[in-house]
Amino acid sequence: MKIILDKFPDLSEKQISQFSKLKDLYTYWNDKINVISRKDIENIYLRHILHSLAIAKFITFKNGTTVLDLGTGGGFPGIPLSIIFPNTNFILSDSIKKKILVVNEVAKQLGLENVKSEWSRAENLNHKYDFLVTRAVAKMPKIIEWSKGNFNPISINEISNGIIALKGGDVTKELLGIEKKKIVDIKNFFDNHYFIDKKIVYVSS
Repeated sequence: MKIILDKFPDLSEKQISQFSKLKDLYTYWNDKINVISRKDIENIYLRHILHSLAIAKFITFKNGTTVLDLGTGGGFPGIPLSIIFPNTNFILSDSIKKKILVVNEVAKQLGLENVKSEWSRAENLNHKYDFLVTRAVAKMPKIIEWSKGNFNPISINEISNGIIALKGGDVTKELLGIEKKKIVDIKNFFDNHYFIDKKIVYVSS
């Protein structure tokens, strides 16, 4: 938890309380439904929560923004981002029903009124949104294909609506031929060695 406070010192008491509950909540649910690697539970604040919050260093979502978290798993990056941005609307989707069950329970326990969930395959989703966020779900060309026609036509944030993906390793080949892209090293925000090869890839709609 300290690592979150170090990087986000301006959290409200409510946000601090919500973040502080995450480890116990995920430990409880992970014993029932495996949504996180068991070895990662001890490092959940670094490897899942702070990693998700790299997006909050890249962009500050304006009030009323709608964000789809595609392939959320147990709620990453959507749950941490929904805590940081309580006035942003989040739709957390996954094709595995038991993972959506965990998302719903965690959101309920934290009182996250800005979170909705949907059990669906990516290609069957039918939502309009400003941004699609995702972590290790699919290659970028496939994500672009899935999101085609779903972005709101008017952008209200400082960057245009589009895809914000958390990626690791060399993404050069994956992004060949993709225009309107920006690659940001997460190590620019967080100095922990865990983020040495991790990136944010933004592709404008």
